[in-house]
Order: sequence, then structure tokens, then C-alpha cells
Amino acid sequence: MVALALAAFAPAQDVPAVALRNGESLTYSVRWGFIPSVGRIKITADLIGNDSEAVLRVTTTTWTWGLARGLFAFDGRGESVYDAKSGLLLSTSEWSSYRNKEIKNSITFNYGKMSAKFSDDIHPEKSHELAMPEGYPSDLILALIRTRYWNLAPGQARDALVIFQDQFYPLTIRPEPDPDIIFTAMGFFKTQVLVPTMEKTPPKGMFKRGSTVRVWIETDDARHLPVRFEVGFRFGTGTATLIEYQPPK
Repeated sequence: MVALALAAFAPAQDVPAVALRNGESLTYSVRWGFIPSVGRIKITADLIGNDSEAVLRVTTTTWTWGLARGLFAFDGRGESVYDAKSGLLLSTSEWSSYRNKEIKNSITFNYGKMSAKFSDDIHPEKSHELAMPEGYPSDLILALIRTRYWNLAPGQARDALVIFQDQFYPLTIRPEPDPDIIFTAMGFFKTQVLVPTMEKTPPKGMFKRGSTVRVWIETDDARHLPVRFEVGFRFGTGTATLIEYQPPK
């Protein structure tokens, strides 16, 4: 850990690449602890508009099924809209329903003023302006998928800015020293394991509570597929494994 902490950071790009390309789609099967399949996560990207007005819309749909749905029915949909030319995140929106609780909110970003507007449709009184820290915001899943283009070597690291509801999380992402072999419904993959942590600011949220996050990025070919995500909590671990992939148009 000391060697990693002293290692030089990888060169940063002016604007990070968007996690997916037009028409690209990733579908994951979600496992919780020893329960093999509790739901699905599907992430798709669609190009909308032309020329300077074009945006890339990335939609993340999450749902439980089977026995798990009988115990905790969950449905969620997130939408991130990026400027197709610059790669900057313009807005995000989130909707989810769990038992009797519904969440519906959105965020729009103003890079000129370094501010963001958080709007809560269920509780409008909670809507407010946010000061933006340095960096290029993204939700956690898309921030992890974006690492597929980083090609980090052992000892290197890069920063990512994650937005969750009305909170910004400055993360530092480092690779584990050894590769890992992952078996999925799509076959075997040689992968690099990346781990985000809060190093530059006091941990908060799930990171303050001791949760861990990891992503496995394929290193065998140019697709660099994110074949697995894992989030570990004190009360269990959720794992999403890639089961279907659609290449970009």
C-alpha cells in the first residue's frame, strides 16, 4: 500500500471519454451473497440529435425478479445525458420504487458557474443548488465502466468524481497488483481489478461505513469489457456479472 500511495498518477485527459458508445449495451445478472440471481441491470447508450446538438443518452435499468422480487420488489431507472462532442455530463435523472418508497430526482450541471441544480420531484422542498468540485461528474456505475479506457498500470491511479443524489464523491481508482480470471456466461476473461476509494477527502456515505467497491475490466482484446462489479457491505455483498453484450453501431 505504501508503494501504491507513492506511485505517480496516470496522466489525466482534459475531458474523460464517455463510458459507452452509440448502440452499445451491457446486461448484468445480479447475485446477492449466496443467492445466484436476484435481478438484472441493463445499460444502453443511444445517440440523439445531430452535429453540435447531439447528445449521448445512457440509460440504466435495474429490477429484481423471481423469489427475490417476492421479498423485495425493486424497479429503478437512471438516465445520464452527455454532450456527444465534449463528453461532459449535462444532466442525470433517477427514478426508483421499493415497497412503498418512491424516489424521483434530477440534476443539471452548469460548468461555467461550477454549480449543479438538484431537483426532487417527490419532495420539492429538498431541491437546491450544489457547488461542484473539480472534475467531471458521473454516477458510480458509469464512472467504473469508463475505467475500461484508462489502461492503468500497477502503481498508477486516476481520480473520478461520482455524483449520488445530491452528494459529490471524489474517488481515487487504483488497480490491484495481480490480474484475475473471471468465468461468466460469455466465457472466460482475463481481467484487471480496479478499486475506488476516498483518499483525498474524508470518507462519507457507503465509504465511511466501510463498504468496498471493485470492477473487473477485460484485458484480452480492444473491447475492454467491464465484466463484473462488486459492492461489499457489512451485511453482504452484491455482485453484477456480464451476461450479454451488444457492440456499438
